[in-house]
Amino acid sequence: PCPLCCPQLEGLCSFLQLSTCPEHLLVRFCGWLLALTPDLSYTSAAVLAEQLFLKRVLSLTQPPSRHLMAALASFCSKYSQPFCRVLVAAVLQEPREGAEQTKLVCELVEECLEPDSVRLVLSQVLELPLSEKLLPVVQAVLGRQVRGPLLFPPPQEVLPPELFDLLVLTLCRQAPAFATSLNYARLVTAVLTTYQSQVS
Repeated sequence: PCPLCCPQLEGLCSFLQLSTCPEHLLVRFCGWLLALTPDLSYTSAAVLAEQLFLKRVLSLTQPPSRHLMAALASFCSKYSQPFCRVLVAAVLQEPREGAEQTKLVCELVEECLEPDSVRLVLSQVLELPLSEKLLPVVQAVLGRQVRGPLLFPPPQEVLPPELFDLLVLTLCRQAPAFATSLNYARLVTAVLTTYQSQVS
């Protein structure tokens, strides 16, 4: 059996020092992962998302290199659900502001993630108290509803009614906390523009 499917996967990643390997090698490794047959299990993909990317992303203090972005985009193209459950969730829950991390999540939402994963990101955001850090992520999700993704140019994406209702309810309930927030005002304007027929 493929060693990437066995319980010793974390130990293998540690032995290969994947969390600290040079980023140009990370791109090559992700290319190899995508070529594996059969596909990785959800659990194995989640372990790899953590081992390959979590430490790198959480430690960003400047925009990610083109190699790191290429590796992230490559991995997301096939394993976006476990990627979101592990890495995006960790970024969203990080108590620090994390400007570079937030920008990275927005870029992945706008350019790389599949529609189901974009909706997953929004549901993850709405499970948390809204903050200035999270508002741009919601804005990026709404941007996908208007123009679709850059790497997946299909028809316009639509939020499920239950997720849209939760978004509107969250925005209404937390409005007093954002009375002076320009980002919040932009977000509400985007909701009203994108879903004007559904908002009274």
